[in-house]
Amino acid sequence: MAYKEFISLIHKSTQRDYLARVTERDKAEVSELALKWDYDYWDGSRQTGYGGYKYDGRWRTVADAMVEAYGIKAGDRVLDVGVGKGFLLHDFTEAVPGIEAAGLDISSYGIEHAMESVKPNLVEGHARSLPWPDDHFDLVISINTLHNLYINDLFAALKEIERVSRGEKFLVVEAYRNEREKMNLMYWQLTCRAFHTPEEWEWIFEEAGYTGDYEFIFFE
Repeated sequence: MAYKEFISLIHKSTQRDYLARVTERDKAEVSELALKWDYDYWDGSRQTGYGGYKYDGRWRTVADAMVEAYGIKAGDRVLDVGVGKGFLLHDFTEAVPGIEAAGLDISSYGIEHAMESVKPNLVEGHARSLPWPDDHFDLVISINTLHNLYINDLFAALKEIERVSRGEKFLVVEAYRNEREKMNLMYWQLTCRAFHTPEEWEWIFEEAGYTGDYEFIFFE
């Protein structure tokens, strides 16, 4: 395992009003809406999710960096667990024409509104049970997804990512290093089930047998 930074710059470029998330509207109510993974989460109000999740090309720099780091080439298979609308996966296909791109997400709405370039290769499902054979993918990624799982499903998902990969693996989860970051995370999150420090996450990775790379995002 190695700590690699691909997502942090994108994460830090977003401005967040942490207090507004808990004062403008009942937080339990908006969390329940977000957890349906439907319109409200993707394209509704900023209070209930992304506030309109549209392709703007920002993920291309991430795709390019991963392609270089992991030596992805035409013919390789890439899986995105928690693919959403497929923006990053689309940028992978543009960065390396000829890869076999696949994605899984729990949201039927996200898949229905996914990028047309990758939509035929996306499946609805849960990360705890990936519908692909052992050692199938050259790169498996999971961006800001696994912290949304309860601990039993989290361990299962990590084992599944390990199982379907024959090569590289990279995931990103939310974490906190101090009380301010913990409070900001709790204020901002809508769907998170796993609240851990970096040290706790690394223990979970080891216990689950995850051998890939990882990154943490912090709410500073």
